[in-house]
Amino acid sequence: MDYSGLDDESLLRLIAFAKTDALSEFYDRYSRLVYSLAVFILDDPESAEEVTQDVFVRIWEKAETYRAEQAKVSTWLTSITRNRSIDVLRRRRVRPEGHRVGWDDAALETLPAADLPNPEDAADKFIQAQRVRVAITTLPHDQRQALALAYFGGYSHSEIAAALGEPLGTVKTRIRMAMQKLRSILQEDRLDV
Repeated sequence: MDYSGLDDESLLRLIAFAKTDALSEFYDRYSRLVYSLAVFILDDPESAEEVTQDVFVRIWEKAETYRAEQAKVSTWLTSITRNRSIDVLRRRRVRPEGHRVGWDDAALETLPAADLPNPEDAADKFIQAQRVRVAITTLPHDQRQALALAYFGGYSHSEIAAALGEPLGTVKTRIRMAMQKLRSILQEDRLDV
């Protein structure tokens, strides 16, 4: 059977039934995305390789847990990768670049792009990424900093408070306000299109 013509959801259903060829196709589609994201978070190629292997083992074991109504396959996969990478960071108690995690354009441009099946999807992903970058630049510095530590650094709210020397409530408020503002900006932007 030719698995290359199947969509991601079909592949996951086959993986749930222990079809190794389906996992192989899924790996071919997404291994670069998983590895790139893990390298970005961990800043360590060797650890990123281990995370990549762990993620695909988890996919093999837990493919039946995927729910299409909750998230796209790529979103589900990047979430697993991010969580596994943060677990590694916490276990090692090593943070990339200390407490300095930023949203500079160079760092955002290194975020991986999924192997997309056609140019329109690639263009849509690029446009979405640009909208997020622009939206992030509108946030106040303190909100951007707290959000970056939470998302890219894998810090808990209390760890962010300690790193920044701010009260826990202030950090939680900054993150919540940043997320609300981003949601509002991106929803308005979607309506304008």
